[in-house]
Amino acid sequence: MIETKKIKREIRILGFDDAAFEPNTAGESVPVIGVVYRGGDFIDGMLRTDITIDGMDSTDKLIERINSTRHKQQLKVIMFDGITLGGFNIIDIHRLHEQTGLPVIVIARKMPNFEDVQKALKNFKDYKIRWKLIKKAGEPKQCVLKGGKKVYYQSVGLSDKKAEEIIILSSTRSFIPEPLRVAHLIATAIVKGESSGRA
Repeated sequence: MIETKKIKREIRILGFDDAAFEPNTAGESVPVIGVVYRGGDFIDGMLRTDITIDGMDSTDKLIERINSTRHKQQLKVIMFDGITLGGFNIIDIHRLHEQTGLPVIVIARKMPNFEDVQKALKNFKDYKIRWKLIKKAGEPKQCVLKGGKKVYYQSVGLSDKKAEEIIILSSTRSFIPEPLRVAHLIATAIVKGESSGRA
């Protein structure tokens, strides 16, 4: 288990990010790209799935994709840039952990404003279910990177100490772990033809 062993520099991390999509396209699909990274050093593989914009299928699609990949045996942790994909398609990180057997870390550059999130979710008929998933993920905690930059995270399946060690280890070229930075670049290029925006 990851808790009883020292974190290796080349720990296999699977980082996911979604592609850009047009406003008012709820119900359509959007690609979600996963990259397998060795720590914060180099990419080892890439995955893709497609989810529904503002839907509720991200958790099922991710479980199916992760459990079927040939990289599965080498993977040690899953990472996300935020707890939602494709708008407000919320990831159930506890169920993802349980059904893949892998710890999950969610990164946020700023402390999420849960009042704004709750207000936005009230536009959905299944607001209570979505809000429950947000609350279930737990209160974000602070991680101080090398150089003093702060990010926030939620995690399941590993201790805060190990989660922070993995975040710091993989944040080698920016203030976000490399698996997420590279997943963002690839996901954006797939839709727009080239990478753009902050990664």
